[in-house]
Amino acid sequence: MGCVAALGQTAARLDDTVAAIERDGGEALALTADVSEAAHVEEAVTRTVERWGRLDIVVANAGINGVWAPLEDLEPADWDRTLRVNLTGTFLTVKYAVPHLKRQGGAVVVTSSVNGTRNFSNTGATAYSASKAGQVAFAKMVALELARDRVRVNVVCPGAIETRINDSTVSRRLDDVRIPVEFPKGWHPLRGEPGTADQVAKLICFLVSDAAEHITGTEIWIDGGESLLKG
Repeated sequence: MGCVAALGQTAARLDDTVAAIERDGGEALALTADVSEAAHVEEAVTRTVERWGRLDIVVANAGINGVWAPLEDLEPADWDRTLRVNLTGTFLTVKYAVPHLKRQGGAVVVTSSVNGTRNFSNTGATAYSASKAGQVAFAKMVALELARDRVRVNVVCPGAIETRINDSTVSRRLDDVRIPVEFPKGWHPLRGEPGTADQVAKLICFLVSDAAEHITGTEIWIDGGESLLKG
């Protein structure tokens, strides 16, 4: 375990992460920031580099579900909030990390989703899906731009994963626009249940490792086949 800067909105949410890193023999720096605010992200990157003198790996993982609603019920403020956290947050995270990554090369992984990339049946998730599709396009553009500097940029697209992201979801009148579909029993084909954050973490670890040194500009779905059934 090396040195990890863990970034979150509140210090309380970082305690468990920092403790786990330190238990495994690593060194951790807890940073509180709102990824949709440029000044917050720039300061977080600066503090990380001041602490350890370099930056090798960046995982743009922050995201919210936001408001899921029929288009006419989706307020401009709802749209803006989701895009600012998910897409602008990714842009800011990578933007401020790039000068440091260029010094020795490195790896970036962006957490997107099956929604907006391979699954379009979650009616009402318009802002969320648009932000996730945007992340993939952003990563592909940046991957080519940074290739000469030996900085790799890839994307993971999880399906249903056991996380707390549903805590950030607001649903409005979805039954009014949802097209009835009856999926087969067990719509997680591979294991019959949602994936775990640990499984996603293992994929990210592969993508930032030397084992993936010739992979860049690529999205990889990790959903147990869910999006193939539901897409």
